[in-house]
Amino acid sequence: MEQVPIAVSLLRRGIDGLDDALLLLVAGRRRLVAGLASAKRRGGLPASDPERERAVLARGDGLARRLGLPAGLARRQLSLLIADGRALQGIDAHTSTASHALFPTPRPGGDPMTPLPTHPALRWFPPPRRWAPLLRRVPQAWQRRLLEHAVGQLLDKPLRAGDLGFLQGRRIGIEVPDLGLAWVLGLEDGRLRALGGQPEASVRGSATDLLLLASRLEDADTLFFQRRLELTGDTELGLTARNLLDRLPWEEVPLAVRIVLHRGALAASAAREAWRASR
Repeated sequence: MEQVPIAVSLLRRGIDGLDDALLLLVAGRRRLVAGLASAKRRGGLPASDPERERAVLARGDGLARRLGLPAGLARRQLSLLIADGRALQGIDAHTSTASHALFPTPRPGGDPMTPLPTHPALRWFPPPRRWAPLLRRVPQAWQRRLLEHAVGQLLDKPLRAGDLGFLQGRRIGIEVPDLGLAWVLGLEDGRLRALGGQPEASVRGSATDLLLLASRLEDADTLFFQRRLELTGDTELGLTARNLLDRLPWEEVPLAVRIVLHRGALAASAAREAWRASR
């Protein structure tokens, strides 16, 4: 067995100690959340507090900047904690305002990103699984061209910068089980292409959750934590792709793409909640 240098061993012990401390702090936070839930009930206060969630995320962003932490790191970790706190209080995780706070707060006055209002008629909008038989009739060639165009628009800048070179000769899959759809993507001649064959890694999730992820209305860590997204196959390849998306500056995505994703995700999420409430 190779001898581990003393410095490496000591540093690893220090990291282990900090990891233990983090878990102890998480356990302490959960106890405080449980006490808070009881205090809210006694005081007749609503369990959900969107303004408080936004304040927690904003405070974390500010502290992260002062500490020199990578952008988004504090927000992802705090989003996980908020999602866990909501679960402890029996609040529906799918309506988490913490995840919506990951998207910039819309400005008044007709900003194109202003959330769409919900409508009672949405409960009659069929869930994605009802669309699956119809979508299966769409020719595969059309599906591939549409996917390539959509992904190319979303990842135009990292493609031109060569940041997707790790996908050269590799295959990563996207599975949407409620729509009965699955695609395999790879890099060919500097462009993302829909390919045949089996993927080396796959991301699996519902149509609505994948749309929420693409629109930045939900955080990847939160979705994985809640088991609404699954990563299978070559974990390293999948995590590399996910980390690239996390680092992608949202403001550099073409405005038209952001508007379509944002409004589509809000409408899909509202339709899902309306459908669930009507059952």
